[in-house]
Amino acid sequence: MPDFELEDKYNNFSVVGIDEAGRGPWAGPVVAGAVIIKDHNLDEFLLKTLNDSKKLTAKKRESLYEKLFEAQKSGKIKIGIGQASAEEIDQYNILQATFMAMNRAVSSLGIKPEFALVDGNQVPKGICCNCQTVVKGDSKCYSISAASIIAKVFRDHLMADLAKKYPYYGFEKNAGYGTKAHIEGLEKHGIIKGIHRLSYKPIQKFVK
Repeated sequence: MPDFELEDKYNNFSVVGIDEAGRGPWAGPVVAGAVIIKDHNLDEFLLKTLNDSKKLTAKKRESLYEKLFEAQKSGKIKIGIGQASAEEIDQYNILQATFMAMNRAVSSLGIKPEFALVDGNQVPKGICCNCQTVVKGDSKCYSISAASIIAKVFRDHLMADLAKKYPYYGFEKNAGYGTKAHIEGLEKHGIIKGIHRLSYKPIQKFVK
């Protein structure tokens, strides 16, 4: 379970947690979340439930997402969201696009953090401040865990909206991953330019 140990280590700084969602899917943007926890006296549900988004049910993620935005309204946290499009992923590769999304998330906070805690083992290129990478940080650090929830749920909402416009691929259920329904949609209807990641090998065979 996450805690505030790393945030407390840098308690003289404004510390942002950063995480991403959507590196593996065949379609849609990669999304990053950035969260600064200004007041550790958070809602009990947040403190007890925040964790790696992949370990939580969709229902719990949605509840946490709402609680995090409530905490922002009360001034306890700051939330930033950034994304890089499928076209940017194709142009720059998924790693560089992920770094772009992370930098955009930090920029959207409205304040410049003094230190960043980043999930994984790679420092985002171009990040505006000193940072520490944290492997499996979304299960160790509250601010990274919160960023994980923000990125995942925001992206799921984006993909559900895309499913209304393009109902043949199961985006509302698979979030752009290569499921059977997604493959069947590709076989019957082909790719969606600007949505499918043309540089991904499984997609290339559907490009005409």
